[in-house]
Amino acid sequence: ERLTKKRKVVLLTLLKSKKAISAYEIVDHCKSYFGEAIPVMSIYRILHFLQQQGLARKLEVAKKYVAFSHNLLNQPHSQLLICNKCDHVEEIEIEPLAFIKLQDVINDSGFRLSSQQLELIGTCNQCISSESDIDKNKQL
Repeated sequence: ERLTKKRKVVLLTLLKSKKAISAYEIVDHCKSYFGEAIPVMSIYRILHFLQQQGLARKLEVAKKYVAFSHNLLNQPHSQLLICNKCDHVEEIEIEPLAFIKLQDVINDSGFRLSSQQLELIGTCNQCISSESDIDKNKQL
């Protein structure tokens, strides 16, 4: 299958976004780009295609999407840090030995994973800095 104009627009939307975005946010962006809305079901189909091609990732917890980082594309142990304030997403690589140890603990529990994607939720440095600035201003 090929990368159609609409697929390219969705992919570019993900690449340009500094945060994880929902299918509905992509619909809004495409509406401004095309002058007409692409139905949300079409966006979901395009996102599914992009995931199959290794170009996008779905954040299961947040139900949002991000473009797949090219620098970690072939790294089997890359995982995601997600800011709970601004939806910024950063990929990190977990040391293979740490991942193997985690897999051993999971296996010992009798649990079977359906996905090896870890989504770690927290607050990014920019939001922490913003909160510190707000706190400092309140003290003045």
